[in-house]
Amino acid sequence: MKTKKILAGAVTLFAAVTLAACSNTSDKDIVTMKGNTISVSEFYERVKTNQQAQQTLLSMVIGDVFEEQYGKEVSAKEVDEAYEKMAKSYGESFAGALASAGLTQETYKKQIRANKLVEFAVKEKAEKELTDEEYQKAYESYTPEVTAQIIKLDNEAKANEVLGQAQAEGADFAQLAKDNSTDAATKGEGGTIKFDSTSTTVPNEVKTAVFALNNGQVGASVVKSVNLSNYKTSYYVVKLNSKSEKAADWKEYKDILKEAFIKSKQSDATYVKQVIADAFKTANVKVKDQAFQGILSQYITTGDGSSKESSSTEASSSSETKESSSEKDK
Repeated sequence: MKTKKILAGAVTLFAAVTLAACSNTSDKDIVTMKGNTISVSEFYERVKTNQQAQQTLLSMVIGDVFEEQYGKEVSAKEVDEAYEKMAKSYGESFAGALASAGLTQETYKKQIRANKLVEFAVKEKAEKELTDEEYQKAYESYTPEVTAQIIKLDNEAKANEVLGQAQAEGADFAQLAKDNSTDAATKGEGGTIKFDSTSTTVPNEVKTAVFALNNGQVGASVVKSVNLSNYKTSYYVVKLNSKSEKAADWKEYKDILKEAFIKSKQSDATYVKQVIADAFKTANVKVKDQAFQGILSQYITTGDGSSKESSSTEASSSSETKESSSEKDK
């Protein structure tokens, strides 16, 4: 499942580059054989409707457009650090994971860079929209940091058994966590963890359950959570140790609220799509081959259809020109 994680982590905003593009404009032969040849144009006509080729073009356009508009905002150092962090997390299996995803070191770094450029563009747009009113809305749904304890288990029956033990008078919740929890990050600390409503260290279901408790209280039932990256279900026994009192002024949490607002926009597919569409409009992106109209039309507004018709006409004209040239060659 780690191969999927590479793609999910690095290609949140668009699909992976898995097919090499033919950049040479001359119609060279790619393969020759007795009685036949396969040329660049023949290969292009065959593969251009392939889903991987469609995604390759989309990622190339996004990369080029955002490089032109935001290239100075992301350094090579940032890309290298992100690459090394992922490589370290995979260890010796990293090369294999890249290969399985159809990536090389170079294409993966390009992917990381393009992703970071789009993230910057989303951040820039979100910051302009972050008014005092938006801060106030974010503040109203914000819960300050709590100190809690969790016991994560993979089996529901076992989780219910541990819950019963945790609810017993005089129970040692920390020892129960050390003996039973499958969460490596908190097990050694007796399940102790700190988080607020903007944290991503624990599932939303766990946060909601903990926030509803009083100090020193163990949850009344097992909390069930499904990890959407691998669809694995986990079961949590939770306890709230202490809550922080919420300040009356949202400005006390301004930095936290700002970061949470930006992250919410960066994970909002519709919002990200609009940022990409705006960048495409600024770059005056036009589709010249009707075969790619579908995948790019989600970002390029065609209005009353005139742009689409224009693209179709241009593609048809280009095709006729190629056919004419081909006839002359014969």
